[in-house]
Amino acid sequence: MHKIVFLDRDSLIADVRRPGFEHEWRDYPATAQDEVRERLIDATIAITNKVPLRAEALAQLPLLKMVAVAATGTDNVDLAACRERGIVVSNIRNYSLVSVPEHVFTLILALKRNLRAYIADVEAGRWEHSSRFCLLDHTIGDLAGSRLGIVGYGALGKKVATIARAFGIQVCATSRSRIEDPHVNQLPLDELLGSCDVVSLHLPLTEQTRHMIGTRELELMKKSALLINTARGGLVDEDALAGALMRGVIAGAGFDVLSKEPPSAENPLLRLRLPNFILTPHVAWASSGSMQTLADMLVDNIEAWVAGRAQNVV
Repeated sequence: MHKIVFLDRDSLIADVRRPGFEHEWRDYPATAQDEVRERLIDATIAITNKVPLRAEALAQLPLLKMVAVAATGTDNVDLAACRERGIVVSNIRNYSLVSVPEHVFTLILALKRNLRAYIADVEAGRWEHSSRFCLLDHTIGDLAGSRLGIVGYGALGKKVATIARAFGIQVCATSRSRIEDPHVNQLPLDELLGSCDVVSLHLPLTEQTRHMIGTRELELMKKSALLINTARGGLVDEDALAGALMRGVIAGAGFDVLSKEPPSAENPLLRLRLPNFILTPHVAWASSGSMQTLADMLVDNIEAWVAGRAQNVV
């Protein structure tokens, strides 16, 4: 009989159905690193969203046969150690094709229309003391006719492109493979950065993509450009971005992710108090619909593996 342990159940606000095979189920609201071994010592299947499963812990879990990641990103799991020990790792794919792209455009629109600055003006009483019927102290930009650069043209990137075209935006993208969509102009990264009004990141975090946007890349961008990151915080050098925003190298940025989560107080982006920077706490994925889809796919992955037809294997 399989023993299933969900290490961080509180990270998923959804109905998680029980698998349709004989099993024992245990879940914990959250799990600290020094609690992993104890909680998984007799488990055959581990479920983790963000709890790290490193080689040292895996080496002490002889019964573990599957890791079901309750997310798309697997950088919290030592995949090499899992392969060495014959542990199958499955992740969740394409569950947030509505939630993340909508969040991308929430950030873009808020920045383009200077919503933070105008809301602050209203809250400060500036509108009621205005000599005109409206306040026009901050530039408002349109999306129609602008150019969006999508870095990473997977499922999420494609969905962002579809929404962008509805706004009348010209879409450019970078991708390792050829983009067949005639409505998308495929460009090398440097050319995309230098020619787009908005750049949106949609890549996994790997050693090759870590800090792919740094001082050099930010300086390639238009002074009027926005940088959007709903992918992984480590894609961007946060010190470089903070400096670029304070110096006016780019016009603004909207981020939903940081390099360490939860962040430390020393993170330079947490200290920014700028109307042209928006930081949300890794919630782009977290609409109620997306979380329920994730929960259903999570159990689908477990049932498929038990049935001998593993899916979404990393």
